Amino acid sequence: MKAVILAGGNGTRLYPVTMTLNKHFLPVYNKPMIYYPLSLVMLLGIKDVLFIVNPGDLENFRSLFKDGSHLGMNIHYRTQEKPNGLAEGLILAEDFIGNDNILYLLGDNIFFGNDLIGLMENAKAEIEMNGGSYVFGYYVKDPHRFGIVEFDEEGNVISIEEKPKKPKSHYAVVGMYFYDNKAVEIAKSVKPSKRGELEITSVNEEYLKRGELKVKLLGRGFAWFDAGTHDSFLEAGEFVSTIENKTGLMIGCIEEIAYNNGWIDKDQLVKLAKPLKKTDYGKYLLELAKS
Repeated sequence: MKAVILAGGNGTRLYPVTMTLNKHFLPVYNKPMIYYPLSLVMLLGIKDVLFIVNPGDLENFRSLFKDGSHLGMNIHYRTQEKPNGLAEGLILAEDFIGNDNILYLLGDNIFFGNDLIGLMENAKAEIEMNGGSYVFGYYVKDPHRFGIVEFDEEGNVISIEEKPKKPKSHYAVVGMYFYDNKAVEIAKSVKPSKRGELEITSVNEEYLKRGELKVKLLGRGFAWFDAGTHDSFLEAGEFVSTIENKTGLMIGCIEEIAYNNGWIDKDQLVKLAKPLKKTDYGKYLLELAKS
């Protein structure tokens, strides 16, 4: 399985902050927002990652992550000329994906929870074994802002709708999608919505029509932040701060994950930490190297 992280868009919901800076570089507490989705990819053991970015941000992403070899990864980039919808990312990633299955993540979504990685591993195994699609639902107060999934009395998915005026449930499909290789061709068949975008909900709808959409609800004990608004961005930072200061452990620390995965050795960890040694982040990595 390969991973594709969509990190384009104009970040208009965060204006004026993002008028000159891509939102994915904004700090969620002590690290760039984009570290958090990348960390989930790494925790799942996936080394091959494609970032889909705006043309004007390409060099900044390359400066931050390079080719990924310093983390023991293979990182690639593709540009999205205009924000034409989430499903377009799958089309742009076609050559990178090849014959593999896909973990598709939105770069401004942040997740945390007990055994989150276990749930992701189950989803990955399901796709690798049986194909189809596997997505996650989360209860929200404002369902008109999201793609909303509807269930029958037995818990079966019966509909999914993008930003409904009259929501049929309060369960939003979050920005983490596991797809088999058919997702690219499905995305190619999607017609633009009324707002002129290729909606990821349309891809999920097609899987639903085929009887191949699985939805797992994230209940109590899980946190999800769509950090593309001022309020959710602030909430995400406060949440990460609270967890890290209570536990002494970092969330989304990509160097730590690479080291724990055995993708880099202690010498490489120290090399990555030294330029940051005056920061709490660098000190954390240096302490990790000593343990």
